[in-house]
Amino acid sequence: MLDAATIIGEAEAKVGIADTDPGARQNLEHLLASLRESFPMSAEGEAGTRAMLTMDAVNRLESLKWLRDQPEIGEERIEAPVFLMGLPRSGTTYFQYLFDRDPRFRLIRTWESTLPSPPPGFDPASIAPRRAAWTEMQKRRGHFEGFEALHLYDEDGSDECHAFLEQSWGAAGLHNLYRVPAYFEWLTQGLDLEASYRIHKRQLQCLQWRGPRKPWALKYPNHVLAMDAILAVHPDARMVMTHRDPAQVVASIAKMTWNLRSSRAAGPVDRHEVGRDMRAFIRRHVDRILEFDRGPQGGRVVHVDYYALVASPVGELRRIHAGIGIDTPESVSRAVADWHEANPRHARGRNDYSLEQYGLDADDLRAEFADYIGRFAIPSEAEGTARAGATA
Repeated sequence: MLDAATIIGEAEAKVGIADTDPGARQNLEHLLASLRESFPMSAEGEAGTRAMLTMDAVNRLESLKWLRDQPEIGEERIEAPVFLMGLPRSGTTYFQYLFDRDPRFRLIRTWESTLPSPPPGFDPASIAPRRAAWTEMQKRRGHFEGFEALHLYDEDGSDECHAFLEQSWGAAGLHNLYRVPAYFEWLTQGLDLEASYRIHKRQLQCLQWRGPRKPWALKYPNHVLAMDAILAVHPDARMVMTHRDPAQVVASIAKMTWNLRSSRAAGPVDRHEVGRDMRAFIRRHVDRILEFDRGPQGGRVVHVDYYALVASPVGELRRIHAGIGIDTPESVSRAVADWHEANPRHARGRNDYSLEQYGLDADDLRAEFADYIGRFAIPSEAEGTARAGATA
């Protein structure tokens, strides 16, 4: 049985420091209670989950120990970070990879998100073996069939912020890995997201310490749930948000979630249950987007039409760069155009899915999300794709 005290105790013993991060243990307790209530796991799934949760605690406590032993880490400025966000499956990973063509920005690397310690600037010699260890971990873990088509991903590419937020068990994506509706409710209503983003910031400070100082570009779709918390931790943050047909978003996140849950569950995962879960999941994200948009900080967000981005990435990046207060050097334009040409749609396989598999209907979903669609003038997937094809 998974137990919060045991998991954190093992991490404390391994790292040699007491867990003093506020709220983290409570978050884990809520996650585990929801797992017991809603998601029976296979023996293999439970063993993998225990290993993952322990690694989360170890990684978090290691950064806490580094801060204790090297207090100057806490003085590292995370200056004007750019948070890349949008509904899950709305093109945020594609957008992240475009930002990764720009050497002016620092992005989290795949191996850094899983093996962040020691800080690379403190121990550069550790980077190569950590990359190798991470690659070996991925080979052992494996991915479900079709993962490469469903999620843009390179072994030494840029990574999202999920792992750093998962360290405090403040990551909404946990509801995709497991069916944990009570935990997701806690995350959006009771969890201290500001505390989670302070731990996230600490990891960025550790990675940046003794290394080049560049603005961070930080991608995670679920950042939309925490925009107020982000600004409390990073008052000079810049925010860029993608928008895509929410009916398509629900279909895609349902497929991803079904596959992720199926690899951990004790038995077959009900696709219609996944569909209901993901409809509510996306509704909560949309509500947060609209609430923030109506508030005093709403004008800080640069909004991006996913279909325009795919059709004309260089042109859209120029507009986005202007929105966050920077120029677009010709070298960056060329790098983005070259990457776009080298990674055409379906180059890594087709990602086919349908709402009907998950008990959902596109017209019904577009009616439910009419408030969001109207506010950001979002076309249907068919209309947006046709428009993008006509202008590409």
